[in-house]
Amino acid sequence: MTNINIALATLLFVKPLSTVRMRQLLTNGAVVVALTICSAGAMAKPVSGEESPDFTLKSRDGGNIRLSEQRGNIVLVNFWASWCGPCREELPAFEALYQEYQDLGVEILAVNVDDEADKANVLLQDIEVSFPVLFDTSGEVSQLYDVSAMPTTVIVDRDGTVRLLHPGYRKGDEKKYEKAIKMLMRE
Repeated sequence: MTNINIALATLLFVKPLSTVRMRQLLTNGAVVVALTICSAGAMAKPVSGEESPDFTLKSRDGGNIRLSEQRGNIVLVNFWASWCGPCREELPAFEALYQEYQDLGVEILAVNVDDEADKANVLLQDIEVSFPVLFDTSGEVSQLYDVSAMPTTVIVDRDGTVRLLHPGYRKGDEKKYEKAIKMLMRE
């Protein structure tokens, strides 16, 4: 039972409290509410215009990649899963973007959210990509970004600021990504 519930139960069902005790219970309840709100805000997904949460994940080629090490590049962070049909459609579109823009300071980090890396590797035998594939088997990074749709793409500018959040994929969405890349390249 939270302090707020205790205070309410006390008010409703127990003999009257002293003014001092009543203030104490209400103050404790207010602190609990404030801490709950603050901790919920700390776990909120990144918002466009805010700094992108940093992470380090193991990559398909065995090393670790840290997002903050990409500062100076425009980074598309794409959360995807092997079981996701739209993800399968989107990966080749990302490969085309990567081939066109990688030499111009654009990086794509494909964050696979399957619980086992082997599931992603099986899919990647059929769909070849040359950009880094990272494994979030624990789901910590996808939770950090509050990923609720597959796929989800986050575009981060050269300074590490989130510039676009895009849940889902429909054919043609890659044009939005390309437009955002071109805009960020001009900045």
